[in-house]
Amino acid sequence: MEAVEIARESLDAMLGYLGFIARVEIDPDADGGGLQVLTEEGDLLIGRRGERLEDIQYLVNRMVQHRAPEAPRVRIDIGHYRRMRDDRMLEGIGRLAERVRATGRPSKTEPLNSYHRRLVHGAYKDDPDIETWSPPDRARLKRVTLRRRR
Repeated sequence: MEAVEIARESLDAMLGYLGFIARVEIDPDADGGGLQVLTEEGDLLIGRRGERLEDIQYLVNRMVQHRAPEAPRVRIDIGHYRRMRDDRMLEGIGRLAERVRATGRPSKTEPLNSYHRRLVHGAYKDDPDIETWSPPDRARLKRVTLRRRR
């Protein structure tokens, strides 16, 4: 059984046991496999700043790893919360990139986790004017530097 299907079954059962009325669907837009939870009680499941959503994703991925140790991580979204948050973050980075284009001076983002750093690097990998760089250390949160391409 595929990891995303194991995750869907596990998450559906978990939410049912907790008393949430929700529909769990496989998200075709997610890279490598993801789930979208559709419910009227999304705010309760997301929590403040997405902490509960992160916890749910962690638990579901632990359950998947227990059944299929080689399975890739499954990304869980509730009511398109993550997609909207990522879009807002990339809009802010876009404003930062425009400032770098206008002034020519490099600029740094706020500290980002690896997922958000990948989004930023991916957004500007083909940009003719802007390049991105982040330090090669093993810190969990790092700043990405946007600068003019040489």
